Parts: sequence; structure tokens; C-alpha cells
Amino acid sequence: MKLKQPTVLLILLLILPLFLNCGLTAKAATTQTSPSLYFGVDVAFGSIVATEQLIDNVSSYTNFFVIGCTGSYNLTRLTVISQYVYDKGLTFIVYSDKPSYPSSQWLEDAKNNWGNSFLGIYYDDEEGGKQLDQFNYPIVTAADNYSDAANSYVSMLNWWLRSGPFAITNSFAYPTEFQLFTSDYALYWYDYEAGYNTVFAEFTMNYSQQFNVALCRGAAAVQNKDWGVMITWKYTQPPYMENGTELYSDMMLAYENGAKYIIVFDSNANYTQNVLQQGQLDAMKQFWQYVQANPRTITPVSDRTAYVLPADYAYGFRGPQDKIWGLWPADNLTLDISMSVSTLLQMDGNNLDIVYPSPTLESAGYQSIIYWNDTRLIPTPSPQPQQGTSLPFYATTVYLYAIAASILVVVAVAITVLKFRKRRDNCDQKSHFPK
Repeated sequence: MKLKQPTVLLILLLILPLFLNCGLTAKAATTQTSPSLYFGVDVAFGSIVATEQLIDNVSSYTNFFVIGCTGSYNLTRLTVISQYVYDKGLTFIVYSDKPSYPSSQWLEDAKNNWGNSFLGIYYDDEEGGKQLDQFNYPIVTAADNYSDAANSYVSMLNWWLRSGPFAITNSFAYPTEFQLFTSDYALYWYDYEAGYNTVFAEFTMNYSQQFNVALCRGAAAVQNKDWGVMITWKYTQPPYMENGTELYSDMMLAYENGAKYIIVFDSNANYTQNVLQQGQLDAMKQFWQYVQANPRTITPVSDRTAYVLPADYAYGFRGPQDKIWGLWPADNLTLDISMSVSTLLQMDGNNLDIVYPSPTLESAGYQSIIYWNDTRLIPTPSPQPQQGTSLPFYATTVYLYAIAASILVVVAVAITVLKFRKRRDNCDQKSHFPK
């Protein structure tokens, strides 16, 4: 569809609110009850006594616990706290990393002693973020191109998880005996491809929560996995965590977006003591009370939009100096893709997923599938930026909304009319923009 005639554009602008109302009505009619929610704390400080005190405090308004890292592996601590959590009626997972993890005997005892309350292993974390930032032994330090980087990342991480000398599954009776969890702040798609069952998108620093939800939830939907949110440090020094009001807002955002797991991190930088204060605990209690009184309905995939990035285009979207795979600077696609993402986030909000090409994309059931190279997202050709001067999507500031404002109206008309026509025609085949 080409919007060249002013008269046509004016008519479409006048009737756009009608189409938007129609879309909202359709979504309200097709929402469904979400899966059960696992809500709790990830404790990573070492004191058994302090951990038990925290469990006593939160057990009445949580149902999930993460026995996290303490800087060194301590089997006694792991066993004692696992039993304490179980006795309080909570489900739980335990953190391990290479080369330390529970033995086959410990896992067998865990299955026998704690049954379905023991949900699995949280094995290592932030591999995608480390890759993007080339920090603390990234998985890939050199590659020929984006596809080579993606293949290397997935195969090497899978090797660490499933078959290498320190693979956690070496302690499993069979490779899929226990679910594997991790948290990350980038490259969720590739964490799932490497073999994780559940990824927690980290709400951290000033990164855009909704953008990270779109990436993590989209990857989970297309790959038929579970996802959640880990709310962690806002600051790199005390008080570390955001205040109670901000925490409550983040928990609500995760809840309304359909997160199956919502977890609050608790530890200082040295893993020596907790950092959650009464205001944050009060916010958690308030959130739990809201959840009990307001069972959520979430928008199903069939009412969501998928935006498809170029294959293996692992750009960080955190600012103009961010890189692709941590190895290459922003390229000549970055500006248009960034503007498209920010525009769609304004239009679809928590109904937008961001994904990569996949054989299972069509069968995921999305209402609309929009590809990065569809010209309707950028109504006028944008100049090709020189390397290092492009202005990508700012995940850390509201400036991204100003970038997209100039193109939002025309793009909204184009996409909304397309969605309206799809509903009107009642097509059996999934509708999407051509790749």
C-alpha cells in the first residue's frame, strides 16, 4: 500500500481511531488466563542464618525461591537451605556454575526428598550479556560474520551445558531430567537455542523493561519455552536495588506482560549480605496481595505482533556505541531497524514480540508478522549512515520515542489498516508482510 495522495491519508487519519478501537475490542475478547505465577527471591549471600530469616519473612507472600551463588560452592549451605525452603512450602531452583555443580547423588536425593518442589538447575548466567560486552570470558571472541558468530555461540554454550567436561547434565540420569534456567540481559534467543528451558530477562540499570520483555517473550513463544523476569541491581553500589515504589511498578509490568517467573535479586557485590529493605519487602507483599485478588488475563500470541529482525543480527540496542555480537559496530541497517522497533513499541506496547527468522515462526500463531525490511515501516528512504555515526534505538532513555514520532502516524495507518483488513477478510492463512 502506498500512501501518496493527501486525501487518502487524511481519510485514513480520520478513521484510524475506529480501527484502533476495533483492535482493542478484539484483544479484550480473546485474552486467556495465564499459567501459574512463580514469585520469589534469589538469595546470593552466604549466611545460612540470614537466608533462613529472609525465608521466614517472605514465605507468606511468595511461592518460589532461588538458592543463588555465594561466590563459592557450598554443598552444606545448599542442602540446608533447600530443606528449609521445602519445609516452608515453597518451590525452588538452585544455582550452579562451571566447574561446580551438584553431584548425581545430590540430585537423586533432591528428587526423592523434595519431589516436584525442586524445579531444576539455574546454571550460570548472563552469557549473552557477557558476549555482547566482551566481558569475563565471552563465548565468541572472533567470527567471520554474524551467522558464524551465532553458530559458534549456540554450539559452544550447548557444549558447556550438555556435553562438555563441566556440563551440568553430566550429573543427570538423562539429559533432560531437570529443567535448566538462566538469567540474561541480551541474546535471549540464542540462550534458548543453546539448550536453556527458561530464561529470565533482567530488569537492570536503566535498560528498557518493555524492550527486553519483547525480546525474551518473543524468543520463548517461537521456541516453545518458558520465560520470566529477574529484577536486579539498579545501581552498582549501595543501595543497589530500586526503591519499593519502582520495584512494585516493575513487578506489575512483568505480571501484565505474562511472565511465568518474577524474581527479586538479593545480595551485595561481595555476596556477603542481603540488600532488600523493608520498603522493598512491603512492595513484594503488596504485589502478592494484588495477584491473589486479581487473577490476570494476558494477550495470547494470536493477538500479538512479531517483529522479525535480520537473521543473527545480535545488536545490543542500548545506544549509538553498542555493538553486534560484541564484535562489530553498528552497521547501515541499524538506524532503520531501531526506528522501526521504537515505532512498534509505541503502537503495540506489551503486545509486541521481537524475534528472529525461524521455521517455527509461522506456526507460533501471531496475529501479524512484520519483517525488518518492509518499506512500510520507514515511509521515506533514510540516508545510509556512515559506520559509527548511526543513531540506534535507545533502550536506556525516553529519547527513542522522539526519534520515532515523525514517522509514527503514517506507519500506524499502514499497519492498522492491514490488520483491520486481515480481520475483515477472515483469512485462514497467517498474514504477514513479505520478507
